[in-house]
Amino acid sequence: TNATLIRVENARAAMGQLLALVAKAMNPAKQGVEQPSFVSEGVVIPDDAYIGAFAYIGKNVKLGKNISIYPQAYIGDNCEIGDNTILYSGVKVYHGCKIGKDCIIHAGAVIGADGFGFAPTSNGYAKIPQIGNVILEDNTEVGANTTIDRATMGSTRIGEGTKLDNLIQVAHNVEIGKYNVFAAQTGIAGSTIIGNYNRVGGQCGFAGHIKVGDGNEFGAQSGIPNNVGNSNRLIGYPAIDARSFATCFNK
Repeated sequence: TNATLIRVENARAAMGQLLALVAKAMNPAKQGVEQPSFVSEGVVIPDDAYIGAFAYIGKNVKLGKNISIYPQAYIGDNCEIGDNTILYSGVKVYHGCKIGKDCIIHAGAVIGADGFGFAPTSNGYAKIPQIGNVILEDNTEVGANTTIDRATMGSTRIGEGTKLDNLIQVAHNVEIGKYNVFAAQTGIAGSTIIGNYNRVGGQCGFAGHIKVGDGNEFGAQSGIPNNVGNSNRLIGYPAIDARSFATCFNK
């Protein structure tokens, strides 16, 4: 094959740039407000925005420029959606949540449902009101049917550039730092704090109220019951050093 060779520093990233151009040509951006849809009185719709049919936008919502809200999406009262953000069909954003710029939230994701908070009493379990919110910082992506619970008080926070795959559960008051990636079916229990640049395989489970540092790698189905420092490669339940884990199977 006689082909032109274009040398790039990062082939995968360059391919992503090319595919973005192809995707844009195949799926031109939509604009305007489709009907029927409901936009609360006083909400300002930017001229370049897209609001799909059957979408609902609540009171005091602030919408950024060039946003796309696809059909049957729900945005509750007092939410903020930043510039260039996309909410695909069926996304639900509960009241008071804040989503930054250049974010993508895929179909069926739920942002800001109640955290799992109950107090045992003599008459069963009494619900603890969850009065916080969820904050998604700029350039985050949330996969289909992923759920991020609102905080009991304060905020559940997803840091800039972090990517969540499909079917992930993030519990109340979790704080996730910048530029992490989480594969599908991972669960993060309440009040856990995770640092920056971590890579998490599918079906991992993080216990509640622990701290995870920066630059770690977690193999699929790892269970993380305790604090983790920086720059570790862990796998297993409970998660141990990946080299030790491999040695166990070579004996």
